[in-house]
Amino acid sequence: MRRSPGAALALGLLRLCLAQANFAPHFFDNGVGSTNGNMALFSLPEDTPVGSRVYTLNGTDPEGDPVSYHISFDPSARSVFSVDPNFGNITLVKELDREREDEIEATISISDGVNLVKEKVTILVTDANDEAPSFIQEPYVVQVPEDLPTGSSIMKVHAVDKDTGSGGSVTYFLQNVHATKFALDHHSGVLRLRAGATLDYEKARAHFVTVVAKDGGGRLRGANVVFSTTTTVTVNVEDVQDMPPVFVGTPYYGYVYEDTLPGSEVLMVVAMDGDRGKPNQIVYSLLNGNDGAFEINETSGVISVMQSPAQLRREVYELHVQVTEVSSAGIPAAQAMVPVTIRIVDLNNHPPTFYGESGPQNIFELSMYEHPPQGEILRGLKITVNDSDQGANAKFNLRLVGPGGIFRVVPLTVLNEAQVTIIVENSAAIDFEKFKVLTFKLLAIEVNTPEKFSSTADVVIQLLDTNDNVPKFTSHYYIARIPENSPGGSNVVAVTAVDPDTGPWGEVKYSIYGSGADPFLIHPSTGIIYTQPWASLDAEATARYNFYVKAEDMEGKYSLAEVFVTLLDVNDHYPQFGKSVQEKTMVLGTPVKIEATDQDAEEPNNLVDYSITHVEPANVFDIDVHTGEIRLKNSIRSLDALHNITPGGDFTWSLEVQAKDRGSPSFSTTALLKIDITDTEMLSRSPMAAFLMQTKDNPMKAVGVLAGIMAIIVAITVLISTATFWRNKKSNKVLPVRRVLRKRPSPAPRAMRIEWLKFQRTKAAAKFVLKEDPSNENCNNNSLGSTLPPKAPAPPPPPTMASKMGVAPWTVPTVSGSLTPQQPQRSPKPKVGSPVQSALVSELRQKFEKKNVGNKAYF
Repeated sequence: MRRSPGAALALGLLRLCLAQANFAPHFFDNGVGSTNGNMALFSLPEDTPVGSRVYTLNGTDPEGDPVSYHISFDPSARSVFSVDPNFGNITLVKELDREREDEIEATISISDGVNLVKEKVTILVTDANDEAPSFIQEPYVVQVPEDLPTGSSIMKVHAVDKDTGSGGSVTYFLQNVHATKFALDHHSGVLRLRAGATLDYEKARAHFVTVVAKDGGGRLRGANVVFSTTTTVTVNVEDVQDMPPVFVGTPYYGYVYEDTLPGSEVLMVVAMDGDRGKPNQIVYSLLNGNDGAFEINETSGVISVMQSPAQLRREVYELHVQVTEVSSAGIPAAQAMVPVTIRIVDLNNHPPTFYGESGPQNIFELSMYEHPPQGEILRGLKITVNDSDQGANAKFNLRLVGPGGIFRVVPLTVLNEAQVTIIVENSAAIDFEKFKVLTFKLLAIEVNTPEKFSSTADVVIQLLDTNDNVPKFTSHYYIARIPENSPGGSNVVAVTAVDPDTGPWGEVKYSIYGSGADPFLIHPSTGIIYTQPWASLDAEATARYNFYVKAEDMEGKYSLAEVFVTLLDVNDHYPQFGKSVQEKTMVLGTPVKIEATDQDAEEPNNLVDYSITHVEPANVFDIDVHTGEIRLKNSIRSLDALHNITPGGDFTWSLEVQAKDRGSPSFSTTALLKIDITDTEMLSRSPMAAFLMQTKDNPMKAVGVLAGIMAIIVAITVLISTATFWRNKKSNKVLPVRRVLRKRPSPAPRAMRIEWLKFQRTKAAAKFVLKEDPSNENCNNNSLGSTLPPKAPAPPPPPTMASKMGVAPWTVPTVSGSLTPQQPQRSPKPKVGSPVQSALVSELRQKFEKKNVGNKAYF
């Protein structure tokens, strides 16, 4: 919409009127203590942290227009505040210090954009306890005489604190109250000499007193704080003439030597005034004891000898020196006295000297036996030592230089002269075998002389031998090995023992003893052990000998060593079969074994190899070289095959078996072996035949089976009888006092025999007995020949009956058994034409007959 010219003019006039009516803004005056307004009467603590918001300017514009705030400072003043123009917040931007600036003048202004109103304000800075007391007129140094009266004032200290109020008040204290001679007034700061205390220049020329100034405390940054400051007061003590003279370097000793010339200076005494601040002049004098022999210079204090040392009659002179103070007016004042000791000294011009029976001597010799008693004195040594000087110059030490710890010398310290004694300290070390000659140096050396004169003498001790050693073998045991076929008188081993002693004591005699020493002898001088001339050594009988050899000296001291002699086996035995002719039965497919033993002691002499040297017919058997097991060749698996390769169709073979050892040279033996061959099918047809086949090579097995069956029967009988007896006893059915003894009929004579086992065949059955074969085909047997079986025990005697019927003692009943002859039982007849049973019976019969010749005991 477009305005008309008249309307526009009216609007402009209205605006002009409104502009002419705009009023200026103004601050609020909120009075004292307010934190917003126009800062009228505003105050601020000097410890206010920088960055704190301390006030808010607050004002308004009558028209309600927005206002802005400003603050400014004089160009020569610091700008310590800043203001937020929009909100009027005033912030402290610089640190305040009331002691430097206690009020701040600033100009604040408020503006509504058209009108600007300014006001000049003064901000008061209030005090905080941020200043420490400070001493003025430092340093504090004062001079006081040492005779200052107690309680006297010395000086006054003063400190100021720029703070106001309690923080600006100052009090004074001494830091070490108990360690000082002074006192301090807390308020005035006056320093005094404490009551009862005195000053002494000679003890302390200055005193250092530490004074503490402390303010009364006040608030600082929200906390109560107290500040303090220290200063040192130096009290210099002035000397006063109140001390006598003092000698320096006491005690005084002087020496006059035998070559000192008259008028020579002996020593100087030194004294000084005890009051060192203002000392008086010192004068020296001798009071007594000079006898004209000594003089003293009165100003320097030098004492001189006035006579020749040869004229001095005394060895020691005691002088008294007096010193006197002379004041500036020439008047004698304080005095002091000191003793002075002067000795007449001999010169150290004589070294220690050793003397023998005929005068000075530097070699002393002695012969003695080894290992003398502990503590023994070497009386053969006559040694004297002397120093011709006097006093300390004649004092010296004695020392024995050489192998340590063997001898010791007495005395260790000598004054002028002494007899020297040497004592045995270590008897074991005095050993002729270690040292033929012991050499020592006897040393005499002065103790307290600057020259340290000394002299030496040689002590030579020739040791004589004694029999103090035992012969010792070079080894604790000796080991020897000799062939068992060594002839008598052969050397075995040489033993050696050493005796370190000399002469006859070192000669060693050898001997042997012990259970194993019989076949041997030993040469008493050389220690060679050899066999007895008659000795016949056999490694198979005794392979090892051990005995003791003894080494002894002429006084019977001896030592022992053990000797071990091992016989080396020689192949001197032939392999031996149990029998030269043997018979075996071979079940088809099962090997038989032949065994030979070699009595040699060691391998390989006792190892046996087997071979078949001859067999008729051939190509039927193989033999194991090591075990002696003989089996059919693998191609023969049935009796028919055997029958085909044998011309006569027989199943019996004869083999010549050789046993050969592995020794060098090797020995061999042959045996004839007859083998009957059968098969398992024939054995299964007759159990008895199988049993006989199993036991034909070991007849004692059958006997053992029968004996076991009998033992079981007897044991069962005993158990049953015992159980019955105890049962009847517990039930009171059998009473010992009421028993009725019945007389049993006399048994038939006891006899034991085993019926011959018979086989009914076309041929008459052969009788046989069962025996125990000493060798086992499956084991090596090293015994020679077959051992005889043990004899059968005699049968028990028949029981004896009681002679009369009476009450016999009660005994536990026992069971006894007897073997009575039984009728021979015939075995069931085998089928006609069984060659196996015939062969077994025949073989068992032959074995029984052979055994029956040498063994008459039968079961």
